Amino acid sequence: MFAKTTDPNSPAGMKMESLWRRIFGGSSAPIWIATVVLFAVSPLVAPGSLKASALLGMLPFAAVLAVAAVGQMLVIQQRGLDLSVPGMMAFGAALVTGLSQWYGWPLWAAIAGAIIFPGIAGLINGIIVTRFGVMPLVVTLGMNALLLGTVFALSNGTPAGAPQEVADFTKGSVGVVPNALIIAVVVIVVGGFIAQRSIVGRKLTAVGVSERAAAAVGFRVGLYQTMAYALAGAAFGIAAILYAGYVTTPPLFFGDKYLLPTITAVVLGGTALTGGRAAMISTGVAALFLTQLGQLLRAVGWQESFQLIAQSVVLLIVILLRAVIPMISRAIRARRASGQSQAASV
Repeated sequence: MFAKTTDPNSPAGMKMESLWRRIFGGSSAPIWIATVVLFAVSPLVAPGSLKASALLGMLPFAAVLAVAAVGQMLVIQQRGLDLSVPGMMAFGAALVTGLSQWYGWPLWAAIAGAIIFPGIAGLINGIIVTRFGVMPLVVTLGMNALLLGTVFALSNGTPAGAPQEVADFTKGSVGVVPNALIIAVVVIVVGGFIAQRSIVGRKLTAVGVSERAAAAVGFRVGLYQTMAYALAGAAFGIAAILYAGYVTTPPLFFGDKYLLPTITAVVLGGTALTGGRAAMISTGVAALFLTQLGQLLRAVGWQESFQLIAQSVVLLIVILLRAVIPMISRAIRARRASGQSQAASV
């Protein structure tokens, strides 16, 4: 007559607690599961959403978000938050389109400038944060305003078109795989290898976990944190080039719609807002999930404003779960320890 409850002190109870902690406590597994489920239900919600034409139209935008999210992840790993994403991406797009069209730069120089100059802006962010102790939110918000003003000054309020070579490459493919997706995969794989296998990557992780501990073993904390901001700026520049090439004539301030999704992708990918371990590949999967989710919501008639609300709700739920689940886990362990001590006393 009554539902059977699982004793938290039993092996089954301990396994259940461990499962919930892995799923909601910051693991990367949930986003992989959620992505598989999303693609499985997509044809049921919107027939035709998994046709080749729909996927080929979605994947380049997923690639742009994935590369931008990698940049955001590098900053979040160092317990920061980069609010300059809109300005960085607008700046990168204005450089790759405008330097060649308005100022006669050769194509290679325009592409290099669209990566290097946002990287320099990120470097400035990192120096101000580490050397002068200014909050990352304040620094990156100020940099965002500065870059948006620079974009307007460079363009005189008129967006430029992407060079034909960039547009052809970004819209092209190798077989059925879009070139933009290939670039994103290369960025993620190389970044993941550096993060997991290289000395620099391990030091970045150590600094993200604990500045004091990293400093105590001789790591140059400020240098690695500054490096993270500079690399983030370069990643935003690459994302901007991919976007500009795919849409051909990007709006001046298109980067506004990438701020919240980059943060959401990082959190869904398993990187904690408190810093530490960087989940590079899972962040890319989260970008794919969010892009497909957005396409699905558009297919059923949701406006962009409601899509942003949906992303905000998802982000809030994940953050709350990651705060609540450890609390529940600690309470269960305390109860278990209390039960064991009482049993021992008897």
